[in-house]
Amino acid sequence: MNWEVLANRILDGGNAITRDEALAILNSPDEELLAVLQASFLIRKKYFGKKVSLHVLKNAKSGVCPEDCSFCSQSKTSTAEVEEYEMQSAEEIVAGAKVATDMQALRYCVVTSSRAPSENEMQIITAAAARIKAENPHLELCASMGFLTEEKARRLKEAGVDRFNHNLETSAGFYPSICSTHQYEDRVATAKTVKKVGLDLCCGGLIGMGETREDRVDLALALKELDTDSAPINFLDPREGTDLENSARVSPNDCLRTLAMFRFVLTSSEVRVAGGRETCLRGLQPLSLYPANSMFTNGYLTTGGQHFEADKQMIEDAGFEVGHLVNA
Repeated sequence: MNWEVLANRILDGGNAITRDEALAILNSPDEELLAVLQASFLIRKKYFGKKVSLHVLKNAKSGVCPEDCSFCSQSKTSTAEVEEYEMQSAEEIVAGAKVATDMQALRYCVVTSSRAPSENEMQIITAAAARIKAENPHLELCASMGFLTEEKARRLKEAGVDRFNHNLETSAGFYPSICSTHQYEDRVATAKTVKKVGLDLCCGGLIGMGETREDRVDLALALKELDTDSAPINFLDPREGTDLENSARVSPNDCLRTLAMFRFVLTSSEVRVAGGRETCLRGLQPLSLYPANSMFTNGYLTTGGQHFEADKQMIEDAGFEVGHLVNA
């Protein structure tokens, strides 16, 4: 397949990529990888140029989740050694926003381990959001707090939250293999609620849990149907004490093909190279910037990661630039 022709067809307003074409990207041989990445870059460049937006995570409630997601070190079935604490204060969350601005972040992402936000947690996050927006209106604020009712979603928006994260994680068909305490449809319902109230939707997935390549394509197409504004693509970094601790990591080349496939499917949506990029992509991390236009920096929820200065240097060395600086 001529990958550049496929990219130009999409850019010229032709037919969107088909399921078979998306699957062909994942099945493409290693010798075509650079051509696939260059074609995905044509799409990325049209919508995002060479800018890379940085996102900083805040784990505001850790290790006390009642769900049994098999990949997660914070799930109720996990024996992984992670820090456990209840909801942090509004002051601590606001302080984290200052850290994000110091790292030139576009977006500050506040995450809690829970099935759904309690009333107390809602009061804390809305109070923090109002203060963050008053002190730094250029910093975009994302919350990730589990399942949302429409009433709670509206309260978050009114307080100043710009975006809500709720990943589908994988395809509808594979989802029962990784979680039993809720259903895939519950996640879809929250994603639709987020869009309904006018919040931006951040919705992506986790690659490498034992799913097939067809499952990965089905996830991408589901995200397209939801009209997600942002798709964080995580790669499983198996954690000791989780049900998936013995899983093999996705190879660097498969990571890159996967990111390219999501770019072809989601075209103008933000595609973020997220958790696991350091351990799975290894020395090929810079190539992820050809399909992806954003990344998390300075670590993740319960694991460390590449620090801001190293990420900034990597971005610049690859010929890209940190974009959408706060206070700009």
